[in-house]
This record gives sequence, structure tokens and C-alpha cells, in this order.
Amino acid sequence: MKRPLMTLAAAIAVMLSVTPSVAAEHKVLMLNYGKDGGMVFEPSYVKAEPGDTITFVPENSSHYVQSYVVPEGVTPWKSKLDEAYSVTVDKEGVYLYYCPPHLMMAMIGVIQVGAPVNLETVRQKAEKLRPKLVMKGERLEAALAQVTPAP
Repeated sequence: MKRPLMTLAAAIAVMLSVTPSVAAEHKVLMLNYGKDGGMVFEPSYVKAEPGDTITFVPENSSHYVQSYVVPEGVTPWKSKLDEAYSVTVDKEGVYLYYCPPHLMMAMIGVIQVGAPVNLETVRQKAEKLRPKLVMKGERLEAALAQVTPAP
């Protein structure tokens, strides 16, 4: 009796180790006023895994989302005004995005997918974005500070 149970346990362990994980769906709200003041993405930082989907939802009018920095090989994206937009993040790295009409108010956000393989590039390009952030410029650094190193 012990032998079949051990074989069954081993078979289950193998099945669990090769079963693909289910991709997660993350929702980011585009708000006129959120926890961090006016014109924000909430949350401003999302930790995702390859294959996850991020959906940007305009809760108020006059918002859309555009990528600013994406990992190498990823096609940049841009939504339409006042429309929900979904992007599936398949490549590891850091994605930096913003709302073009509200960039001066630092309506920016960060998605980390797996290891932050392009973090140095993101930081370099963020420096070029910084002068355009007239108000709440600290949001950029706060979002980037949440990026965690690879395990």
C-alpha cells in the first residue's frame, strides 16, 4: 500500500511542477483625484509576471495611457482618449508609462514584470522626463523606488 501512495504523490508533484500558471489580470484606474492627490494612476506601481494583463480604466474623462519606456523587443503602446485599454506584458523588465494630457502633473506609473532587466535604461530615460513634471515630480521616483531586484 505504501508504494502506490508514494508513486501517486510523486506523480502529483510532477504534474504540479509543470502545470502552467494562470495569468493574472491587474486593473489600473485613471483618476482625476486619488489617494496621492490629483491626476493619478491607481495603483501607480504594479508587480506582474510574464503573460499578465494590465487594464487601464478611465474613471474620469480626458485620460489615456502611453508607454514611455518598455523592455527591448516590446512594441510601444498608446490608448485612445477615454477608453479602457489592456496590454499583456510578456517580457521581463520595467515599463514606464504616463497620461499625455496630464504629464506635467506627474500622472505616471510603473509596471515591473519579473526581473527589472532594463532598470538602468528606464532610470536614464526618466531623467529626460523629469523636467516635464511641473507638479508632484516626486511621484516618478516613488514609483521607481518600488521596483524590486531579481530574486
